Parts: sequence; structure tokens; C-alpha cells
Amino acid sequence: MNSAETLDLLRRFESRNVTFMEADGSWPIVWTRAQGNHVWDAEGRRYLDLTAAFGVAAAGHSNPRVVRAGARQMSTLLHAMGDVHPHPLKALLARALSAITFERWTGATGSRRTSRKQSFTGKTIFGTSGSEAVEMALKTARLATGKPDIIAFTGGYHGLGYGALNATHRDHFRGAFLDQLRQFGRFASYPGPSANAPQDLTKSEAEIRRLFGKHKVGAILVEPVQARNGIHIPPLGFLPLLRRLADEFGALLIVDEIYTGFGRTGRWFACEHSGVSPDVICLGKALTGGFPLSACVGRADVMDRAWPASTGEAIHTSTYLGHPVGCAMALAQLREIADRGLVETAATLGAVLLTGLETIAGRAGRIRRSPRGIGLMAGLELQHPDGKPATHESISVMKALLHRGFIVLPEGEHSNVVSFTPPLTLTVAQLKRTLGELDSALKRIAP
Repeated sequence: MNSAETLDLLRRFESRNVTFMEADGSWPIVWTRAQGNHVWDAEGRRYLDLTAAFGVAAAGHSNPRVVRAGARQMSTLLHAMGDVHPHPLKALLARALSAITFERWTGATGSRRTSRKQSFTGKTIFGTSGSEAVEMALKTARLATGKPDIIAFTGGYHGLGYGALNATHRDHFRGAFLDQLRQFGRFASYPGPSANAPQDLTKSEAEIRRLFGKHKVGAILVEPVQARNGIHIPPLGFLPLLRRLADEFGALLIVDEIYTGFGRTGRWFACEHSGVSPDVICLGKALTGGFPLSACVGRADVMDRAWPASTGEAIHTSTYLGHPVGCAMALAQLREIADRGLVETAATLGAVLLTGLETIAGRAGRIRRSPRGIGLMAGLELQHPDGKPATHESISVMKALLHRGFIVLPEGEHSNVVSFTPPLTLTVAQLKRTLGELDSALKRIAP
């Protein structure tokens, strides 16, 4: 089918709230193939993908190593029985996730140590979506501490399931469902950029202490970088502050690294930039490179305190728990990221990206341009002189880039941040070409 035929079927048979379609046919494109850093539409046009499909394709689209692993697994065991009869790859992936998180953070494998003196392994519950990973983490906190409430942050996005909605801040997602939510999520301010760090951290700390005083709080849930809120990067002192407060009040520190994990920010996990080891980490997106698999990984002592030994019926499970194809792809994805040095590439290339955005921002005229980024997670915020979001200009720039063969997305509550989360396999030449096209589009649309 061509694009028009596909979109016509979606208009007729998909909920109209899902796929946005411009009346003039300029949006969206219909993907039919993806390889490496590129995507092809139904008419055969090629695009450079600066989104990695929401950060999923960290090792490139249809990475050959990952695809081979999935295909091999499909030919031998397409499906298993979740929490009943296990398969070997689920065990191997759980071990691999322990090694790359808590064992590495706490010195259990002889690598870098944190302020914690003990060494720990990690234990995993597998899911299918990022939202489910968050909800598994929330259940872990409730079971481990006996306290029902959590502290989350303004601007936060943790998924759209009914449990996760309690921690997702934006009214667009939760407003219509508030009368069905238990609303055990309590919100504190997410601190701003480094220039305001002392005041913002003081404000956040005061609000968190007040919430601990008023409610039975069992966890602090935080994104080390808020992607959906416009690539919002807190000061380095933020996570250490949360670690201290969680320890002081007997709560768990849960980091949501569904978007930031697996090299996106120039470290395996974004919490490593501030040297903080959480109690629980939520993983998804780039874990498999394209198969729906997520994971809630907790420090072993925390998980054992929270979850009783199975007596034949797990408290939390699902039909596709630890799916064998997803596990095979995840193991291949982890090896590919490590063997190709993609974490280090993200750090190096991210510096080039941020420098380029800063150069473009320096040419701003009527529209103010504010760059920010960490690794290959960056954004350029557009604002009017009075500080109001330049949403129209941001969307127009995004569409102009699309029609030139570059896929980017707007982020932030007002969609006024042009964001960049490309595959970690992006080349310097591709990045520079993108920056050139961005500069040209801004000169035409937002001078």
C-alpha cells in the first residue's frame, strides 16, 4: 500500500486519538523499512532518523546481530510460559542485567564503587512496556517498605497505565482519569539547569521533606533526565540529594532509565553521571533494539525483602513475561553496544551535537534558542522574546526537516523543544549534515 491508502485505513479502523494526520497530507510519513540510521517510507523516500524511534534503536535499526538473534530464537522457541516453565535466555538476561547494574555500581565485579560499602547483585522482574516496569517498581516499594505513597516530580513522564499515571505529571495524559486514580503520587519540583542549582535544589529538598512529613512515602521515583519534558537536565547534585533523603526516611530510590539507559547519555545509565546507585532501576526501549521487553531490576536484598518466594502463583506476572525472542535480542543488543563502544561514542558525538546546537543558538534573532544536552540526548528550546513557548515555530522546523529527509520530534509540554535522540551509530558526517539543515530551517522559519 502507498501512504495515502495506509492512512485512509487508519482513519477508518484505528481510534482517532492515536495517529495525528494533517489535512493536507504532509504528516505523517508511513514507515515501511528501517536499517542502521535510516528509515524508508511507503514511496521509497529515505530519511535520517534523529529519534532512534523513541530511543529504541540505540545500536541502529534492524541491527544485524540483534535481528539474527531474534530470528534464531523464533525458529526454536517462539514463546514460553512466563512465570511457570522458564527458558535459559531469561536466566542469562537476568544475570546480564545484574552485572551491568548493581554488580558494576557496587563493586561486586571489581569495577567502580559508590558511597555504599557493600557489594550487591540485582534481581529482575520482566515486563513488556516501560509503564509496566514502573508499576513493578512501585509494587516493589510498597512491599518492601509497607508505605503506599511515592514522591515523583513536576514534568515527569513514567507511562500511561493506571499505576504509572499516579507518577506522570502532565494533565494532558492524566486529567481525564483523575477520578479513577488512587493518586498516591505526591509531586515535588524538578530542579532547573545549573545556573539555578542552589536555589532549585533547596526548594526541591524542602518540598520533599514536607511530603515525607505529611504522607506515608515508600519511594522517590525520578527520571535522571526528563525526556518528554523537553530534555530537562537537572544539576549533578540532584540525584545525590535524593539518595540521602531516601536513606534518611527509609524509602527506596527508583530511577526511571527507560529512555536514558544503555548509553543514551554517554554512560551506560544516566545515574552514573552523579555516582548514585539506586535501589531499583526501570529499563526498556533500547534494551532489545525493537522488541517489546522491559525490566524492573532491584538490588537483591531489596527485592528479596519485597517479594516472597513463589508458592506456585506469582503476585505480578503476565503471559509474555521474559519473552524468549525479546531476551535473545536483548542479550545481542547488550553485546553490540559493548563491543562497538557505543556508550563512548554517545559521549563523544554528544559533545559535537551540543557544540553545534550552541553555535546555532548564538545566531538567534527574534526567536530565542536555548540548547541543552547530555550524550546523544539533546534539545533546542524555542521561545518568543516574552518567554512564551514558540510552539508553532518548533513544529514548523520539525516538518521542514522531515521534508528534507530528517526525522526529529518536538518535546516538552508545549512541544517547543526540537529534540535529538539518534541511534548511537550516527556518524559525524550525518550529524553535521543535520545541524546544517536545522540551521537553514531556523533561518527561514524562526529568524
